[in-house]
Amino acid sequence: MIRTVGLEKTYVLSAENIVRALRGVDLEITQGSYVAIMGPSGSGKSTILNLLGCLDRPSAGQYFLGDQDVSRMDDDALSEVRGRRIGFIFQSYNLIAQLTVLENIQVPLFYQGRNLAHTHEHCLELANLVGLGDRLDHRPNQLSGGQQQRVAIARSLVNDPLIILADEPTGNLDSRTGAEVLDLIDHLNQSGKTIILVTHGDEVASRAHRVIHMKDGLIDRQIVNRAAPVAA
Repeated sequence: MIRTVGLEKTYVLSAENIVRALRGVDLEITQGSYVAIMGPSGSGKSTILNLLGCLDRPSAGQYFLGDQDVSRMDDDALSEVRGRRIGFIFQSYNLIAQLTVLENIQVPLFYQGRNLAHTHEHCLELANLVGLGDRLDHRPNQLSGGQQQRVAIARSLVNDPLIILADEPTGNLDSRTGAEVLDLIDHLNQSGKTIILVTHGDEVASRAHRVIHMKDGLIDRQIVNRAAPVAA
């Protein structure tokens, strides 16, 4: 499903300050995998997540999503791929404070110009899936951190994406609530979703099929916890 070849990302902050965030990453991720990416600050893990999520373009190399070389796409094409094939879960939830639970789940559909009335039942199903069917009219400030992250997970699923990218999804949660959120992510993977997750926690990473350790913009080593399922 995902293949990168010599992926590089360079940030030119000034003539004297050039940061090589990625230095030529070759990576393959099969459909249905659960992959954790780890590494110290500055190792490149967040950069590669942004590139895989089509939030940024590589400076060199190629990124294939299925049979598409998305590294060559223009902004409009990237936005289309991002909106229809990729779901995002962020550490800080990124919910809109003025919107209800149901409205926050609907946000990606709004940006795609979809008819929200036609997708109402689908969004209700997702709210129920993450255990918030009785909180539809609540706003983010009326929810706990774990509940807010559940809204973010439902929002990431609203377009039935092929891949879900999670950036420290339990970083702002206590251990019990974090475990509940990870159980939900496990369930999504078991239902066929490909999960790519950035984390600092060994316990979080232990849930993944494969753990990729980044260092100085390169893959330093990989650990296989268990085999990923073979796509049908």
